[in-house]
Amino acid sequence: MTRRLLPALLALAAVTADGHGSHGIARDLLLGAVPFASVSAIVAFGAALDRRDDVIVAFRALCWVAIVALLVISCAMRSSALSGVPPLAVSSLFAALGVFVVMAVVTMAPHARRLSDFRPAKP
Repeated sequence: MTRRLLPALLALAAVTADGHGSHGIARDLLLGAVPFASVSAIVAFGAALDRRDDVIVAFRALCWVAIVALLVISCAMRSSALSGVPPLAVSSLFAALGVFVVMAVVTMAPHARRLSDFRPAKP
């Protein structure tokens, strides 16, 4: 759980640091998020190979690959910037956060259906 949550938290912290003008700290936070996202992508890919029939597991693996790619693009653009933050770095960071949100919604959708089955007991 922590392995999957930490890259999202570090990416959110990087957005906050960018908002306050601390672009170097944001770059360092993203560099810290890349290894955790990579490990999560490898684990998700292994799970997708183990359960080939489950579409949601395969979708999560593809999401993790996209997240790793977007975080690496953001880090690469930031490392070569002379001043400020390049627009591609910001766009790829927000795209990675969007993929995190989509993955969370897809992961929670089966649980939301179960919650709708609960009805209060009749008196």
